[in-house]
Amino acid sequence: MKHKLLAILLVLVAQGAWAQQATWIWYPGDYEIWLANKMQNRRTEKGAFFPPFWRMDAHYVLMDFHKVFELAAPEEITIHAEGPYNIKIDSRMLPGMPAKLTIPAGKHRINIKVYNQAAVPALYVQGRTIFTDSSWLVTNEDKEWIDESGKVSDQSGTTWLKAGSWNFNEPGSLPSAFELKRQLLQPVSAERKGNSLLLDFGKETFGYLQLNGVTGKGPVTIYYGESKEEALSPEGAETLDKLAINNNSKGVVMTPSTKAFRYVNVQYDPAVQIDSVSMWYEYLPVEDKGSFRSSDEELNKIYDVAKYTLHLNTREFFIDGIKRDRWIWSGDANQSYLMNYYLLFDNASVRRTILALRGKDPVSSHINTIMDYTFYWFLGIYDYYTYSGDKAFLQQLYPRMQSLMEYCLGRRNKDGLMEGQSGDWVFIDWADGLSKQGEVSFEQMLLCRSLETMALCAEIAGDAPGVKKYEALGAELRKKLFSIYWNESKQALVHSRVNGAPTDNVTRYTNMFGIFFNYFNDQQKQGVKQQVLLNNQVPKITTPYMRFYELEALCALGEQAYVLKEMKDYWGGMLKLGATSFWEEYNPSKTGAEHYAMYGRPFGKSLCHAWGASPLYLLGRYYLGVQPTSPGYQTYSITPVLGGLQWMEGKVPVPGGEVSLYCSTSQIKVKGAAGVGTLRFTSTGKPVCKTATIRSTGTSQYEMDVEAGVEYLVTYKAVPGIKK
Repeated sequence: MKHKLLAILLVLVAQGAWAQQATWIWYPGDYEIWLANKMQNRRTEKGAFFPPFWRMDAHYVLMDFHKVFELAAPEEITIHAEGPYNIKIDSRMLPGMPAKLTIPAGKHRINIKVYNQAAVPALYVQGRTIFTDSSWLVTNEDKEWIDESGKVSDQSGTTWLKAGSWNFNEPGSLPSAFELKRQLLQPVSAERKGNSLLLDFGKETFGYLQLNGVTGKGPVTIYYGESKEEALSPEGAETLDKLAINNNSKGVVMTPSTKAFRYVNVQYDPAVQIDSVSMWYEYLPVEDKGSFRSSDEELNKIYDVAKYTLHLNTREFFIDGIKRDRWIWSGDANQSYLMNYYLLFDNASVRRTILALRGKDPVSSHINTIMDYTFYWFLGIYDYYTYSGDKAFLQQLYPRMQSLMEYCLGRRNKDGLMEGQSGDWVFIDWADGLSKQGEVSFEQMLLCRSLETMALCAEIAGDAPGVKKYEALGAELRKKLFSIYWNESKQALVHSRVNGAPTDNVTRYTNMFGIFFNYFNDQQKQGVKQQVLLNNQVPKITTPYMRFYELEALCALGEQAYVLKEMKDYWGGMLKLGATSFWEEYNPSKTGAEHYAMYGRPFGKSLCHAWGASPLYLLGRYYLGVQPTSPGYQTYSITPVLGGLQWMEGKVPVPGGEVSLYCSTSQIKVKGAAGVGTLRFTSTGKPVCKTATIRSTGTSQYEMDVEAGVEYLVTYKAVPGIKK
């Protein structure tokens, strides 16, 4: 019976009777730009509209979609579009705007033009074998013409791109109507005093407030707080809502926009009554595919709070923080991508964010106006390909990469180095007294890595001259980096060159990036480790943003035991202060409400910042030790390092499944879903695995192959002397 049903199914498919699922399509990048504009212009500060600092682009208003089909039999299609449209079959325009159409048998080219000024022109076509997906081609200008006989031009010089799409798979799921999911939640406590109501929702959250049982007429003012102190400070609260109630019967009143908060202070006129307040939690429904647990309960709590922090900041795009900016910052997003690869593996969110950040040509400024954030955009593409193996996205994005890189190269000084010009924000990090003057070595290193990314993508795009160009520029800049900035006596790259002379100032930034970019030789790595990363005389980093990279560099040098202590001190320090999500900045020397101050404002600091969730990445890549060694995990390595833990276990998502690992001081269990893995570990005794061949690669060093779908158990003896 089963075989008979399968045979019938195959016949139906062969005859085209089994319709495949269509999806809404658009010009690639346009929907992302449009959606980002909507999201980023929701920011308010003390009730005032607060738009982004940078140029905002718009979508193209007229689209031409097309595809060539060859049909064995006539086929009826239905057409849905966001905007008025016309249809051409084999270059002949049909009358009217038909919602259904029968395409005759044979080979035909379908063109559908859609216009929409308010939202992105989008198209949905569904038939048995004709359906819209990313294989359709699209252009914003067809460059066609008609001669005196009425014949349409055979050649137009048009650049056609593969259509963009997301997950709008039903005709009624209009891209322009997209909203995040919502869940109704109640406060854990409510305290009423006179005409005010103080609510605690138990942890950092994000969404709309719902006032229940509202009667009367009069004003209501709502002060939001990530801390109780902020909610109780009408003068200091960063966000608020003012409502005018005119309701004579008990009803529900919703706040007009989403806010971030844990505490809410509702102050209302004596003529107004409010029975209770609840909230609609707003979120992007993404699934956790990665996990981590260990013998250290504090570390487990750090992981859980980091996970929640990333979820809160994973919205339409990866944003920086949910209270204040709610913008897409490239430096913040680059870290979110890396955390995402070890928790969510949601590549669609990465692509959306990359496209939204890039915007349109011509390029007139750095991304977010920040020089280093432009380079992080290139780095994010490099990592995206490494983890996903998605060549198609890079091939289509490559021209936009070229134009942005040409802008960067055009802003080098006479010595071929990046130096801040008018309109450039050289950020690096929030740090008191950090010099941004002259030619900062950190910017040269990021440009060098960006050029290496360009060479990689040029090869994927089939641009052989581009490969040679970017490889040569990258090699030249790396040579300059060491000839200008390397200080042998300090065993470090110095911070900058000013007026043609290298400074004596050593900071951590360039040096730690040089470690995980693998720009140093072994001797230099040890010098940087001792003279910079483990040297308390070099100014310390206080932002989770740069702690991310500092701790990654130390892990890359095998200092997991040291990093474990640092994570427990730093992120554990926030937990001890009651943090339910991780902050934009943490300085343990501060006390009380001082922790909430930033930017000259008492509550200016974000207490839920994406870059605070970096333990997700560190624990997945450097403790579980799973990382791709070829694009898309075709090959990968598993190098577990306990770093003082007694045991740990977890999952790392990969294309097609996950890599699961358990590691204690005497056992390693590992299973991979796809690709070929290489397990590498250290053992003081001869390890044993009954189902694999273990190879010795040096004193106490071993490795073995991990085939997809096979679970392996290795017994070994961990290096002694490392205690919890």
